[in-house]
Amino acid sequence: MAPAPRWVEAINKALSHPDNKGKVIYQVATVDARNVPHVRSQVHRAFLNPDGRPDLPLLVTSTDARSPKVTQIRANQRVELAWWMEGSQDQFRLSGFVRIFPSPTFKGASSPTPLPAEALGLKALEESSFDWDAKRIALFNKMSPTMRASWCVPYPPGAPLGNSDEQKDWPHEVPVDPESEEDKKNVETAQSNFALMLFEPVVVDWAALGVQPNRRTIFTREGEDWREQPVVP
Repeated sequence: MAPAPRWVEAINKALSHPDNKGKVIYQVATVDARNVPHVRSQVHRAFLNPDGRPDLPLLVTSTDARSPKVTQIRANQRVELAWWMEGSQDQFRLSGFVRIFPSPTFKGASSPTPLPAEALGLKALEESSFDWDAKRIALFNKMSPTMRASWCVPYPPGAPLGNSDEQKDWPHEVPVDPESEEDKKNVETAQSNFALMLFEPVVVDWAALGVQPNRRTIFTREGEDWREQPVVP
């Protein structure tokens, strides 16, 4: 069994640094069908890998299935992620593939985004009949009431807003244990718009700037192995 790449340990070590508490937000860049780049911040939720394949780590996050990024990723599954952890002065840039799994009840395109041929980890999970929707629901159930409400907004992210007063009528919280019919409806709406997003890196650029001299290493996946190349910081 091939071991986990060293960059995973480096990320986990950086996350455990006392001054990096809460540094779980990274920037994800996509390219649309016109080759125009788009970047946004997202929250890292966990690592995931196929059973018996620690060499194929994936990063787990989420998105609104109505977001423009989903359309962009349907056109181009290659993305890059940048993660700066100020406390330890570590920067990770990860390049690879992403796949999004909307809810089967989503009113738009509910099928997953395409599976890239080079995405070995995503492919291994697919071949093992991994339950994507169970993972999506489990992730949704961990969200706070305030976060859940963000998927209840009646319009897609980025849609024109005619009157800001309208926002006052939108749900501000969607409870974990709904009791009223309205709350139950909001949970159903939020869960329908909530999508699982998995990122599979194939190149990782780690700059360790908290040490002297600074160190920078590029990890490149080659089959089941990860090649490490020290480079100039």
